[in-house]
Amino acid sequence: MRRRTVIAAVVTAAAVTGGGFAVTGLAQPGSEHSAHRRTGLPPATAPIEQGDLVSSTSVDGTLGYSGESRLNAGAGGTLTWVASAGSTVQRGGRLYAVDGKDVRLMYGTEPMYRVLKSGDKGSDVRQLKANLRALGHGAGLADDGTFTPGTVEAVKRWQQANGLARSGQVGPEQIAFAAGPVRVRSADAAVGDRTAPGQKLLTTTGSDRVVQLRLKVSDAALAREGSKVGVELPDGTTASGTVSSVGATAQAGDDPSDKTPRIAVTVTFDDAARVKGIDKSPATVKLSGETRKNVLSVPVAALLALDDGSFGVQVVEDGAAREVKVALGMFAQGRVEISGAGLRAGLRVGVPSS
Repeated sequence: MRRRTVIAAVVTAAAVTGGGFAVTGLAQPGSEHSAHRRTGLPPATAPIEQGDLVSSTSVDGTLGYSGESRLNAGAGGTLTWVASAGSTVQRGGRLYAVDGKDVRLMYGTEPMYRVLKSGDKGSDVRQLKANLRALGHGAGLADDGTFTPGTVEAVKRWQQANGLARSGQVGPEQIAFAAGPVRVRSADAAVGDRTAPGQKLLTTTGSDRVVQLRLKVSDAALAREGSKVGVELPDGTTASGTVSSVGATAQAGDDPSDKTPRIAVTVTFDDAARVKGIDKSPATVKLSGETRKNVLSVPVAALLALDDGSFGVQVVEDGAAREVKVALGMFAQGRVEISGAGLRAGLRVGVPSS
């Protein structure tokens, strides 16, 4: 078996195991006379390296925004203004207007489902008070869920600042809650349309950039929540990120020619504010899997098939070449982990000339 045949057999075996994990059973070359045994010097050499070996794979994804959701009308009437697609709305910003009255954004996970007034209690009251403090109208308000007389006065100050009647109570016709800043993906109604409570007006996302990808189930172990990844952006730059969510259910792909089961994976950026790129543009995520610490490795092309069915490398030292039997470990980054008698970092091994 020649060196190129050995390489093909080894790479095939590595692919069967998942493209980078430890290989415990490789196709053996047998003891045929064609087994490669060089006695002269090889055409080229490469050093044995010592260090960490990390298995990885690159997966195509799509650059987008976090947390798509819908925003529904809180009051009926005529839509007189609506935030435009692509715009970002911060706390206190305008989302839409009905009959000339603005509905503004406040932050919170509880939906705005009722009119909040003096004496009310609940988590929605708590988050209203947090927003009034953040917007500068609720200094001194306690961090609790009770709509106190002080809350009434804070609401009046907020209403006055936004040109509203100072009623001291607030409902869905004045504010909408979302978990944070929202980006308008699309407006689902146009100025002049009649609205009704609960009617969909906007499709929104979070304002942070993310990458969405569909990962083969066979590669699922490479995408663990909290694991660090690298992302190649559409402009050719790279950014670091973290796997923030991994789907629990596999689904077949949309491509009729490829029904491979896949899971949804979301990657968030470590510095999302610096990430640029058109929504829905392609991005490539490099997922790192297993890491072998401080191991010896050589290029895969350095492997030889020995007559006894094992593998070896051709060590070149002091102008002479000798074969050394090796045990194989993990394949990654075009290299293979090896161990064998007398091997050390810096020794040179034979490789093909091209």
